[in-house]
This record gives sequence, structure tokens and C-alpha cells, in this order.
Amino acid sequence: MANTIQQTESHEHCCGSHSHEGGEGTTTWKRYIPAIFSLSTLLIGILLDNISSINFFSGYPRLIWYIVAYIPVGFPVIKEAYEAIKQNDFFNEFTLMVIATLGAFFIGEYPEGVAVMLFYSVGELFQESAVNKAKSNIKALLDIRPDTASVLRNGIYQTVSPESILIGETIQVKVGEKIPLDGILLSASSSFNTSALTGESKPKTIREGEKVLAGMLNLDKVIEVKVEKKYADSSLSKILEMVQDATSRKAKTELLIRKFARIYTPIVFFLALAITVIPYFVLSDYVFATWLYRALVFLVISCPCALVISIPLGYFGGIGAASRHGILFKGANYLDLMTSVNTVVMDKTGTLTKGVFKVQNIVCPSYDQQEFIEIVAAIEKLSNHPIAKAIVEHSISIARNSHNKAKDVKEIAGYGLKGYVGDKNVLVGNAKMMLKYGIEYDKSIDSITESVVVAAIDNKYAGYITIADEIKEDALSSIAEMHKLGIQTVMLSGDKSSITQKVAKELGIDSAHGDLLPEDKVKYVEQLKADKTNVIAFVGDGINDAPVLALSDVGIAMGGMGSDAAIEVADVVIQTDHPSKITTAIRIAKATKQIVIQNIILAFAVKLLVLSFGAVGVATMWEAVFADVGVALLAILNAVRILRKKF
Repeated sequence: MANTIQQTESHEHCCGSHSHEGGEGTTTWKRYIPAIFSLSTLLIGILLDNISSINFFSGYPRLIWYIVAYIPVGFPVIKEAYEAIKQNDFFNEFTLMVIATLGAFFIGEYPEGVAVMLFYSVGELFQESAVNKAKSNIKALLDIRPDTASVLRNGIYQTVSPESILIGETIQVKVGEKIPLDGILLSASSSFNTSALTGESKPKTIREGEKVLAGMLNLDKVIEVKVEKKYADSSLSKILEMVQDATSRKAKTELLIRKFARIYTPIVFFLALAITVIPYFVLSDYVFATWLYRALVFLVISCPCALVISIPLGYFGGIGAASRHGILFKGANYLDLMTSVNTVVMDKTGTLTKGVFKVQNIVCPSYDQQEFIEIVAAIEKLSNHPIAKAIVEHSISIARNSHNKAKDVKEIAGYGLKGYVGDKNVLVGNAKMMLKYGIEYDKSIDSITESVVVAAIDNKYAGYITIADEIKEDALSSIAEMHKLGIQTVMLSGDKSSITQKVAKELGIDSAHGDLLPEDKVKYVEQLKADKTNVIAFVGDGINDAPVLALSDVGIAMGGMGSDAAIEVADVVIQTDHPSKITTAIRIAKATKQIVIQNIILAFAVKLLVLSFGAVGVATMWEAVFADVGVALLAILNAVRILRKKF
């Protein structure tokens, strides 16, 4: 069975599929010619068998006729059985089918031998088509990389391959074209369709200086983009890599079925042998042909095709359905894990809040406000934190052209930044930053609810800036949905405890903790993991969330705009900034597991029933065909259902 199992994903073993006319996943009429020929020949043979006035259709002419009907569908399977045997794999679906059908010929049941192989081969064609459809659905959602790009070189735009474009070069994207590489928009603004990346149909307006990602469709005007990442490092390439790798990470259920199939197939083979041989020693009226026929029926029924194909297909379908909603599972194993999650731990900024901060108030008793904001902004320019960006934007909007430049800037994780602006030693961060460096500050700052950035210049308290963030529109409904699913919700934030508690109260989060350093978040998740009943998903978007994403049972990175480190470490990537996608991911995972379990129960129930009938001679080859091919097709139809399901 090992060979069968290894080929499940490519599934190139069915009748007529070896040439792959038209490419993988392409089902052309030519691939059905062998099956059509065999079916026509079989029907004519059955017709001739039942016309009593025809005498010539007997003996060798009849045998040759059915051999001709058998070869087009039987030869590819015999070839696969031979290849498997060469690899010391004797017990697989190919050898089962070959033994069963040749055995039928041996006892004179030619039509049934042809019919079994014909229906098996047709079933395999449909199965291959379904597997390829599921795989192509996943690839088609994301395989949107442009083949060419227009790059500015020597004063003119040249059409080249995106792989050849270097960081820092300028590319032009016309209306209706997809952006080939990640970069910064140089044009004033444009509208983009981001659905291929995020699953969101609503166009997004991006302005000069903001990031654009490969795969976004330009809707508005001709734009210019400064390339920030090489083709291989673009967000789109990483997403494609994630999805393509996802099918290689197997779920526990899938691995269990594979192990079971390796044991199950040889057991059934020897049981069939026993059905043929044992009655000889216990029955006085033993007829070899009768018991061989029962054994052959038993073999056909036992083929584990329905399990081996429909289960991986169920997971392919789940990964594809999630991709359609802008959710990328990096493996089927994470789909399984997601169904067990009972505790969701979330970051605050950028996950539950928009992370779009606005400066509310500036207090600087000893400094001119404009001078103060310019000094703070000079340091914050070198940070990617949303709060830093808000301060820089505010300074641009109110200040004159500032020539202040920061140097020797260092980030102190969980505290803030320090550096020099001119000859001034500047500290910018939270109140803990002031305590860390022994700087006395206005203690009333500790009671301010909003986010506060405190600054010290030349080791003396200089003032503070208050900044407010907004809760995302779907955050409240997302938390409510988690509670309906019986999930405990926890919020961990590096932001002030007062803000963290306020947001938690508004959203109805079960517990919240603020003023946390990255290592504090790790410690808290470790405490939760100490209780073995907890299956933890952590949701975050920043580089500082990477350690916790790696530690949790399921790490979920928020947003296509999340940090590369977070996306790299996470097990699931949500390509939009919507927390509601967390519950969507859980629902898709649960629906996938339900379908997989349904297929396992269906396959086993029908096979066990027909196996028992076959052993006592009630079931014929026709019932055997239904138990194998029919059940496989039913399981496949059930598996692909998830691709059309609404979540």
C-alpha cells in the first residue's frame, strides 16, 4: 500500500492519465478514449452473450473479445502493479485489482472481470480530476504572478522578467495590470483590487509612500513603484510557497489512515486467500471456482481507494476554502489542530485595534511644542511602529521643514528608542523607559488612559505625547463568536495596562494584561500551556510577536501587512486585518474534519457490510464495484463540497 499512498497527491495512476494530455489537472476527451472503447466492447459482448441465436460467440472468440475489451483499461493498472512489485510493494490497490480481474477471467467470468477494471478505471479518472481540481483551486487563487514587468532603465521603460529586477529600481504598472513586486508607491495615489491576496473584494486606495504588494491589481491610473523586495522575496511568492508546501504537511487523521492502510491491505489479501483455501478442508461439496469467486469479490471490495483518496482531498478542499477567504493554513495538520483550539490569545495593536494612531495632545513644559515634536519625530522616523508613524505624520503636518536628523538610534524592546538628535541625547518611549534610565517624570502620566510617548532630552524629562487608536469594526462580533464556540479569550499587550483593560472591557475579552515585554508574553503563554487541557492559538502581527507565535499550539499572523518574521513563524496567515477571520478559520477547520470523519465512516461501514456479504457468497462483483468505486466517488463528492460551502 505504501506506493499507492505516496502517489495519492499526484494521483497519476488511473487509466489513460499517464500522458497528461493538456497538462496536469486538464481532463480532455482523449483521456477517456480507453474507457469509452472498453465500455463499448463490453456492452457489445454482453449483448452477444444474451442473443441465443448467435453460436460463434463462444470459446476462444469470446475470450479474445473480452481480452480486447480488458486491455485498454487493464494495461495501465497492470503496469502500475508491476512498478509497485519492483519496489517490493506487493499489497496495493493495483495488485488487488489485477488479481481480482484476472481471477474472474480464470473462472470464466469475463464480463465481470472487464466491468470491474472498467469501473475502477473510470472511478480513478474522476478521482484524479477531483484531486487536481482541489489542487488547482488552491493554486488558481494565488498563482497570479505577472510574467513580465516594465522597469525604468537608461531613461526608458523596458519589458523584462520580474526575476531580473533589482531592489531600488522603478517599475511602471498600467491600469488593469498586476503589480509584479513589492514596493513603495511613488505616484500620488491609486485604487487597487487586493482580493487575490486578502480575499476582500472592496478596492483599496493606497497613497504615495505607502506599501504596495505583488499581486495587487491596479484599477485607477498608470503608477510608478520603487521596488523594495526581490521577486523571490515578495509577499506573493511567500504566500504561494506556503500554499504549495501546505499539502506536504499531513494531518494526524491522514497519517493514521495511511498507517492503517499498510496493515489493512495485506490482512484482506490473506483473508481472501483463506476464503479460497479453508473451505476445501471443512466442506464435503467444495467447489474451487465458487470459493475463488467469493475471494475475488472480497478483494475488489477491500480496495482502500475511498479512504486513501477522499481523506487527503478533504484536507486539500479545506486549505482551498480557507484560501478563498484570505486565510492560509501552512499544513493540513494545522487544520486539525485548529478544531481543538479552546483558548485564543491575542495581541492588541494591529490585531484587535486598527493600529492607525492619531496624536491627541502634546505636553512639553520646558520646550516649544514645534521644537519638541521635531526632536521626537527625528528619532521615531527610524521605527516602523504605528505609534512612531503617527508622531512623524503629525510633525510633518504642523512643523516647518525640519533638518533634524537622528543618529546612533537603538531600539530597546518593550521600552522605546534612544539616540542623538544633533548633540542632544534623546530617550523616547513609555514610562518604564524613564524608570529604566532613572529619569524623574510627571507621575500624572501613569493615570492617562491613552497611549503615551514620554521623552527625555539630555537625561531630563521633556514632555509627553498622547495617542489614540481605534478598535476594528469586527473585533466585538469576533470575540462574541469565539465565546459562542466556547473559546476562552485573552489579550496580551505591550501597551499600557489601563488602555489594555479598557479595550478588553469594551470587547468582552475574558482576561487582559498590559505593560508586557515580549518575554512577558512568552511567560504568560507558557503558564497557559502548563495546563494540558489548553490548546492555544496566538494571534499577532509584529516582529515582537514571533516568539509567542512559535510557542503557541497554533500561531496566527495577522494581515498581509504584518511583519515578515511573524508571517514566517506563524502556522496560519490571515491576509486581511479582520479578527473575524479567526472564527472563520476555526469553522473551516471544523467543517473539514467533519467531512473527513464522514468519509471514514462511510467507507468503513459500506465496505464491512459488503465484505461480510461477499464472504458468504451473497454479494457479486457488481456489489463489489459499488463498495469500491461507488463509495470512493461518494466520498469524493462529499469532500469537494467544502469548496462550495459558505463560511
